[in-house]
Amino acid sequence: MSIKVSQLTKIYGKQKAVDNISFEVNKGDILGFLGPNGAGKSTTMKIATGYIPPSSGSIEIEGIDTTTNAKDTKGKIGYLPEHNPLYLDMYVKEFLQFSGEVQNLKKTVLRSRIDELIALCGLTKEQHKRIGQLSKGYRQRVGLAQALLHDPSVLILDEPTTGLDPNQLVEIRNLIKEISVNKTVILSTHIMQEVKALCNRVVIINNGVIVADDSVDKLTQSSPIVEVEFEGSIDVTLIEEFGKVQEEGNRYTIQQKDYKDIRSELFDLAKAKGWTILSMQQKEEDLEQVFRNLTQKNDVGDL
Repeated sequence: MSIKVSQLTKIYGKQKAVDNISFEVNKGDILGFLGPNGAGKSTTMKIATGYIPPSSGSIEIEGIDTTTNAKDTKGKIGYLPEHNPLYLDMYVKEFLQFSGEVQNLKKTVLRSRIDELIALCGLTKEQHKRIGQLSKGYRQRVGLAQALLHDPSVLILDEPTTGLDPNQLVEIRNLIKEISVNKTVILSTHIMQEVKALCNRVVIINNGVIVADDSVDKLTQSSPIVEVEFEGSIDVTLIEEFGKVQEEGNRYTIQQKDYKDIRSELFDLAKAKGWTILSMQQKEEDLEQVFRNLTQKNDVGDL
């Protein structure tokens, strides 16, 4: 695997920003790393980039620990933070040249790499403009080009499409898809459409703990809501054992206590009690509803 997070914990004072989390990401994956503000997303990404150390546990990039071998792992990571740090007075090509020199890239390699990324990121017509003259969409392209200069195997993107118009959103999404073919991408965002459009897997973190790790399809299909209709009356108190129940005639909507599929247990209960089930289905939810079900509102700043 490209990224391995093992029992990662980060403590600030008395607060656990990240609490013993573990997950792995393979090459070619685009992982949606989701959570409410204060969940621990930014802290995890900062540890992955070597910006801060963990309190315990580790993150490995291609088998190398980010804490004990920070220099080696930083060379394998491209990072685009939420607030894209660019020198607005510099020209696009000048900025990429400067960034490559700071990273000690060889001049011959850097020259061809800049030309390659300008074409890949759709910056050909903008390369001789000052960055301050560019739209936000093109500034994000410059940030992506800068993150890719050293040809990293891992790309970490924090809210890469915030504030973009619909056309720019599609363009940046397509660019990320193209880039991800030979790389591993971790994408942090609050835009659920972004996750559905780009990610093949989702990790949701809440209060420093992972509360979901699965594909988008499986998360939305394994809904906690079951709708069932019986013939005649039943003892409602018995099905309330499965969760919160809303009643409408002989139709019942059950909000399960967790994501466990209760349909077989509900069928067994009906059979034992002699109830006739006319219909039963698990209601599919969208990702936004799944996210709300798994997380709590938290208004503190993202750690």
